[in-house]
Amino acid sequence: MTAKKPAEPSSEGIARSDRKRLAAEEGARALADVEKQAIEVRKNMARLREVREAKEAADAVLQAALPAPPPKKRPRKSRV
Repeated sequence: MTAKKPAEPSSEGIARSDRKRLAAEEGARALADVEKQAIEVRKNMARLREVREAKEAADAVLQAALPAPPPKKRPRKSRV
């Protein structure tokens, strides 16, 4: 025997399809939010990298301009 589908969907079927549709929409929204946040994080990381590299370059120029520190003398051991 084959069971035929009723011509009109039941209220349970309608509710189930609504829940599935809402879940799919929320999932798509959540994925879009995650992608948007990932893009923002990558932009911030690139900005911070540029700032760090500029600071390192400025520090290197400053170090090159300063005279080298004199070598430290070793303390003498006292003989007893």
